[in-house]
Amino acid sequence: MTEIQVVGRYSVDAPVLRYDPTRAELAAHLDGQPRYRLDQIWQGLYEQGTSLEEITNLPKALRAALADALPSALEPEAESVSRDGETVKWLWRLHDGRMIETVLMHYRERTTVCVSTQAGCAMACGFCATGQSGFDRQLSVGEIVEQVIRARVSSAPRRVSNVVFMGMGEPLANYDRTWAAVERLHDDMGISARHLTISTVGVIPGIDRLARESLPVNLAVSLHAANDTLRNQLVPINNRYPIGQLTLACERYLAAKNRRLSFEWALIDGVNDRGSDARELAALCHRLRAHVNLIPLNPTPGYPTRGTPRSGVDAFRSVLEQQGVNATVRHNRGTEIDAACGQLRASRQIVDEPDRR
Repeated sequence: MTEIQVVGRYSVDAPVLRYDPTRAELAAHLDGQPRYRLDQIWQGLYEQGTSLEEITNLPKALRAALADALPSALEPEAESVSRDGETVKWLWRLHDGRMIETVLMHYRERTTVCVSTQAGCAMACGFCATGQSGFDRQLSVGEIVEQVIRARVSSAPRRVSNVVFMGMGEPLANYDRTWAAVERLHDDMGISARHLTISTVGVIPGIDRLARESLPVNLAVSLHAANDTLRNQLVPINNRYPIGQLTLACERYLAAKNRRLSFEWALIDGVNDRGSDARELAALCHRLRAHVNLIPLNPTPGYPTRGTPRSGVDAFRSVLEQQGVNATVRHNRGTEIDAACGQLRASRQIVDEPDRR
């Protein structure tokens, strides 16, 4: 039996998972194998999305040894499909029993995967189901990357074109592994940097690190309020990184990357949906040339305040447009399966698939 060992920059308390090793780390431990085996394995995993057991141009003994040494990161626990069939949410069980969720969304012109970077979240935004659940742990590179691989296989023949790091967790609080996953998706899966978006609630050191990276990914800031008093209540990290400092960090990112900045704004009825809120937001957008994604707050069990009704959403958008700000209203995808923005909480609520006979 061929023996494979993969070691390196990993915790002794966690297994090395299938998509954790870099190409160089995997090569270093294919001892005695022909050089071309590495290409076959890497292409099978990243270009074809094939499980190790099914890379048929490898000897059976090598396949078995690799599968044993590099177990899959994600064990499917549940799958939920929206009534129109265009949104799919997976609940995955990790090696230590933790749970995360991934969402696949089909649009007419693209297919997007929303991935998690942490099990739980420490940012404690009260209106977000993940924030309500608390923080468990960071995800590894392999646990992040495999979410995209699994979604790509499920999506076929439709091609996954976009990845957004907007699932469970704060990506910039798990910076090293998140960025390593970005590089893997770009370099080995061929997803353009312009189709990769990292979302943050405003972790300034992470934004500054992004500005120094080579890939010009998109940056989306979950803002939700444009004054410190209100944002301190809605987004507690603002007490550490207030809006004035966040604005300067965004300016540094724009100067370095010249990419469009997006503000995410969850509209909460009677809280941040007034005309004065829109005018404060517009002033910030003018300074940063930012686009606004308006998201009517999705219902979560731990936050009683409802989202802004459609008439209020339209009025808020109208004020922004009158101020010369480009704003779009995000169509909430998968609300009925708890797959929309702010609803991910690793629940086991299942919605039956539509009858497709």
